[in-house]
Amino acid sequence: MGSLPHVVEDCMGVLQVFSDGSIFRADEIDFRNIFVVENKSIVHKDYLYDKEHGLSLRLYRPASPPPPSGKLPIVYYLHGGGFCVGSRLWPNCHNCCTRLASGLGALVISPDYRLAPEHRLPAPIDDAHSALKWLQSKAKSEDVDGWLDPKAADFGRVYIVGDSSGGNIAHHLAVDLGFRSPKLAPVRVQGYVLLAPFFGGVARTKSEEGPCEGLLNLEILDRFWRLSVPSGGDRDHPLANPFGPLSPSLEAAALDPILVMVGGNEMLKDRVQDYAERLKGMGKNVKYVEYEGKQHGFFTNDAYSDAGNQVIQEIREFMLESSK
Repeated sequence: MGSLPHVVEDCMGVLQVFSDGSIFRADEIDFRNIFVVENKSIVHKDYLYDKEHGLSLRLYRPASPPPPSGKLPIVYYLHGGGFCVGSRLWPNCHNCCTRLASGLGALVISPDYRLAPEHRLPAPIDDAHSALKWLQSKAKSEDVDGWLDPKAADFGRVYIVGDSSGGNIAHHLAVDLGFRSPKLAPVRVQGYVLLAPFFGGVARTKSEEGPCEGLLNLEILDRFWRLSVPSGGDRDHPLANPFGPLSPSLEAAALDPILVMVGGNEMLKDRVQDYAERLKGMGKNVKYVEYEGKQHGFFTNDAYSDAGNQVIQEIREFMLESSK
């Protein structure tokens, strides 16, 4: 008799891969004292945006009507989770979106995307494109949706915010869509916010080899990459490392403004800082902000904190500047 299937990859108990290729995803998850914050100034609603893959997104908007002086900007929030875990329904993601909606006075759209290892890259990037095409279809529709009324929602001021693996996706969207996203007209992306984008590389950085974080260590980072890059790929794959040996040059890429933010104590810090500096060196419109002493997920996991307020202020100023 053969041996029983055993766990070969374990992502914090949330996702387990067995030796026979079967996969377990936990229905109940310990969020380590992260609870839904009741923000009564924000209302939300779910939509199915991709029937083929059964993917939904959640819209958040201020409960009060927008001021007569202007429409609500649209913020797309792409959750993190190493491409392997995460959901718009998780309390940290929900809290982050209500904070973005209230702090920025925005209509926030939070799409789910397919997860690895069942759906390796580029599936999450493809899904993010689909979610944006869904918005484009709404902007073109004559059947006006009350939540996406062009009199209240500004399809010409769209900002894409990506956290961790969502930041990686946001980078690829920025490259693929190009300056002011002509493929999405009348939807127009004005800028991108990358919150500690999840980039990889075979060569280790100093921050990766440094002290582990509360939520991350090198073993977890490597596991996420093993499970998410295309079969046969490694951490230098172009979808993991934007400056890998086989990655296309970004010199000629026409990019919208990018705000890059990271915690000073993150294992990803060196890669994030290097990403921003390289793009700046190419003449791209990039701003880099580092939060001293903060670890990975400091905004997403505690969006209503003092540091969260600083992040909101930074994003608000970026939105104003990039829309001029």
